[in-house]
Amino acid sequence: MDAFYASVELRRRPELRGKPVVVCGAGPRAVVTTASYEARTLAGIHSAMPAVVARRKLPDAIFIPPDFNAYREASAQVMSIMRRNAETVEVVGLDEAYVDLTGIFAPKAAMRRIATQIREETGLGCSIGISESRLLAKITSELGKPGGLVVLSREEALERFAADSPRLVPGIGPKTAARLEGMGIRTLAELRARGTDELKQAFGPRQGAWLATRARFEDDTPIVTEHETKSQSTETTFDTDISDEGALAATMISLSEELCRRLRSRGLRGRSIGIKVRLDDWTNVTRSRSLEKATDDPASVTDVALDLLREYSPPRPVRLLGVRVSGFEPAASGVERDEELVQGGEAAPQLGLGDGV
Repeated sequence: MDAFYASVELRRRPELRGKPVVVCGAGPRAVVTTASYEARTLAGIHSAMPAVVARRKLPDAIFIPPDFNAYREASAQVMSIMRRNAETVEVVGLDEAYVDLTGIFAPKAAMRRIATQIREETGLGCSIGISESRLLAKITSELGKPGGLVVLSREEALERFAADSPRLVPGIGPKTAARLEGMGIRTLAELRARGTDELKQAFGPRQGAWLATRARFEDDTPIVTEHETKSQSTETTFDTDISDEGALAATMISLSEELCRRLRSRGLRGRSIGIKVRLDDWTNVTRSRSLEKATDDPASVTDVALDLLREYSPPRPVRLLGVRVSGFEPAASGVERDEELVQGGEAAPQLGLGDGV
């Protein structure tokens, strides 16, 4: 979807169309959820940018707090249209999905029809990339934004992106790119020229092999329609670092109650309870404990979470606090992978809070 959260806001506030709109929280540590293309063009505003930076770069923009209930509702509309038109649809976020086009006689026409229906029924726009793998479909979808449809083969991609940074490949982040640059690898062509054995030696067998295949745009990951829910969590980033034990405990109670509400709405009960603590120096600490019986009871989750927090006894002020439940009973499954509800806006959770394709 194109600038999904901003587009949902513009749908209900059409008077803002054509203006720079930024969706983000108001706290000093909030980040940009997404921005309209006007805001991107005028000042380079992008998702995950600190909100204070966005306000400084474009003070005249319209800043709107996120409304994730509205985004989930709009996402459900979009995905319903997708499933109505295609047999195999994998939803990977509120604003992103993969469609298996194998065996479809006219795939471009089919996807144009889906895009038209999405636009007519929801008022929202999307961009489509068609290729022979998930990896290339995702990369290709970015080429026509907003509102485009691009078809690209692997051979064409190898030539087109030869001079691009390895950062183009989803999953290669700034730290890996910096390590590659330290090896004299600045482009995808240079990465492909390196032997798999050399990459394995530098990054380990698994990541080295992964880098070698992704540099060649090779990806055989299938499209699947359901995923087992492995864990669910909720966390919050404080506007100012917290040292007070009472305030931390109160936050942990609130987070545990919200998490259990979500567990119950999905019929999930878990055996493992964990906490996440990020200190003011960005040290991340996790602690967990397993129970004899699976639970979705707020009192049980809260008791364990508070015990874990007291046992750890943060030695420095706390920047972020979170609680997680995993180890679900075998019968429990859903359409999400690991889910994370972020209340403070610092992290980019896997429910599509970033700006997907």
